[in-house]
Amino acid sequence: MARLNVAARALALFQQKNDFRHYLRYHYGDHTFEHLYQWNWFDTSLLIPYFVVMVILAFYGLHRYQLVWLYYRHKKNATHEPPRRFEQLPRITIQLPIFNEQFVIDRLIEACSQLEYPRELLEIQLLDDSTDETRDVAAAICERYRAQGLPIVYMHRTNRYGFKAGALDEGLKIATGEFVAIFDADFVPPPEWVMQVIHHFAEPEIGMVQTRWTHLNRDYSFLTQVEAILLDGHFVLEHGGRSRSGVFFNFNGTAGMWRRNVIDEAGGWQHDTLTEDTDLSYRAQLIGWKFKYLQDVVCPAELPIEMTAFKTQQARWAKGLIQTSKKVLPRVLRSDADWHTKLEAWYHLTANLSYPLMIVLSVLLMPAMIIRFYQGWFQMLLIDFPLFMASTFSISSFYLVSQKELFPRRWYKTFLYLPFLMSLGIGLTITNTKAVMEAIFGIRSAFKRTPKYRVQKRGEKSQAAKYRKRLGIVPWIELAIGCYFALTIWYAWTNENYFTIPFLLLFVIGYWYTGLLSLFQGRFERWRSGANFDESSPKPFPVGV
Repeated sequence: MARLNVAARALALFQQKNDFRHYLRYHYGDHTFEHLYQWNWFDTSLLIPYFVVMVILAFYGLHRYQLVWLYYRHKKNATHEPPRRFEQLPRITIQLPIFNEQFVIDRLIEACSQLEYPRELLEIQLLDDSTDETRDVAAAICERYRAQGLPIVYMHRTNRYGFKAGALDEGLKIATGEFVAIFDADFVPPPEWVMQVIHHFAEPEIGMVQTRWTHLNRDYSFLTQVEAILLDGHFVLEHGGRSRSGVFFNFNGTAGMWRRNVIDEAGGWQHDTLTEDTDLSYRAQLIGWKFKYLQDVVCPAELPIEMTAFKTQQARWAKGLIQTSKKVLPRVLRSDADWHTKLEAWYHLTANLSYPLMIVLSVLLMPAMIIRFYQGWFQMLLIDFPLFMASTFSISSFYLVSQKELFPRRWYKTFLYLPFLMSLGIGLTITNTKAVMEAIFGIRSAFKRTPKYRVQKRGEKSQAAKYRKRLGIVPWIELAIGCYFALTIWYAWTNENYFTIPFLLLFVIGYWYTGLLSLFQGRFERWRSGANFDESSPKPFPVGV
């Protein structure tokens, strides 16, 4: 009986210590150690870079709010129907740059063959840099459609000089069109696309027209759902806000049309960056040409179905934008453009600097948490919480607004994806930081295409093993950092710092999700579909970047 009484008293003591009332008294009502903490040089050396990083990230986060404000503030400037039309339709060249796209090339050419435009005014160029059997497949398809009367030309290069930019430039040398439309291999332009776009060029000051991407395989997997939301935010609020407010925005490399002489006047396609589309866009707008964005005109495309492919795509864009910022941002800042255009260009072209800053934040987060814990809760609430809201909550609100614009009846379902959307952005930190640092230090790399597999519906079998990337060290680093943040969660829990745990969970989920999916995506695909992948593929499991 005595032992039971002792156990009961111990349990009561434990419950009393750990109930909610004790938590409130311990953290917010106990002033025993108030004013005992004193600053020291070590804490200062940690907290200064911590707060500098938090403030910079907060500014980039606040910029997302600004884009939402611009989108609604200038809603009356949205482009819909062209103000005038051509009395006589001009000649158009359609360029289709491809590289090892054997699974989707027939779909692309089939879509182009159905475009509603007079055949005598249309020219299609298939610009093929392929090094595999895509060459034979593409040549045969072009020959078949040419026999049916489609004005298509097949051009194959034996080298990839300049990559995509080099292929486009090579095609322009023999192009006969006054206007040039570009579609990547994973796009499926609808029949009415050309007629929806061409009449906007009846205004002589318009140099480029960009249309919105939609997603053929949005519902293929959880990953493609999140990717679709990320791209929707870009095409609705970034392009929408910038184009409506009259500042510079960019051609996205595909699903857009150029006035041919604008390309020449701006200096042509240049391949010293991995985002040749953004580079040319800024050069063209700096010499006075106007761009239009048509949010209501859409062009479906295929989303990457594997984490490794998605990370390859995002790293290329991150590196290319930093390269472009180094190249053209000084010209923008010296130009006669208004201050708002210059500020928006700065935010646009340097946004990926946030990835190295996230690495710094990841390293400093736990020691900063320990120091800030002993400084008191009020300082954390007064300083840390506003910075957190500015840098983090802006992301969720940004994508919620974009989904509300596109899907007014079912946008609320986006709430389910928000934690994973934010986690995926965190999980890309290692890959994109590597890309950004390469751009900063001038390290050149090849144009790494995003593999396409022609899958649209959940459960469809893919040929992903054909172009899968080899395993690297990055996924293991992501898993290790995820473990580090799991340790910070343990520390926060043992110190009853519960409010930070949901934020830290985003880091754990993000790093573990991207790391594990990079390592085992191919195995998941095999287990799910029972696929018997081509054993001749030189890139075996496991996979990664």
